[in-house]
Amino acid sequence: MPTPVTRAAEGLDRRPFTVDEILRMQEVGIISDDENFELVEGEIVPMQAKSHFHELVKSSLNLKLARALPEHLWLGIESSLYLSERTFLEPDLSIYPRGMKLESVKGTDVLLAIEVSASTLAYDRGLKARLYARYGIQELWVIDVATRCTHVHKAPVNGTWGALWTHQPDDVLTFPAIPDFSIRLSDV
Repeated sequence: MPTPVTRAAEGLDRRPFTVDEILRMQEVGIISDDENFELVEGEIVPMQAKSHFHELVKSSLNLKLARALPEHLWLGIESSLYLSERTFLEPDLSIYPRGMKLESVKGTDVLLAIEVSASTLAYDRGLKARLYARYGIQELWVIDVATRCTHVHKAPVNGTWGALWTHQPDDVLTFPAIPDFSIRLSDV
């Protein structure tokens, strides 16, 4: 079977990777375990180092969510979500049913994915948000660290979000599947 090839914007052919190939490259040491990247439709996308404010917002959300999490749900922290043969993403935080092996979690199992965005806002609200919708993530929050605004995406239908809105920093963020959770980003 011939290896599929994609054509990049500059007109040069590229060979996309599969999740299995990436995992094998990590196993044999071609790709180091400490490299931070995602696989987007077969292409390796390096992720930048996290800033202080990124970590502050992520840690605050992590603590609040973990304290309020019902027994039947699990909080993933930078967990790889294997969405297809050629795509895995690593949201900063994700909520999915407890008891599932991470490799078994599909997009439709993820109740909430949270991207804390300091330098990648256009990517997180653009291509990454489209991918989350395409694979059926039920809700996506993209938090703009600079403004503390939260862009909420809900109700994916046929690969697009059915509802989009923005919460301001003073708004209280809640999530129905976690009734005891609430946070106001202006307090972080």
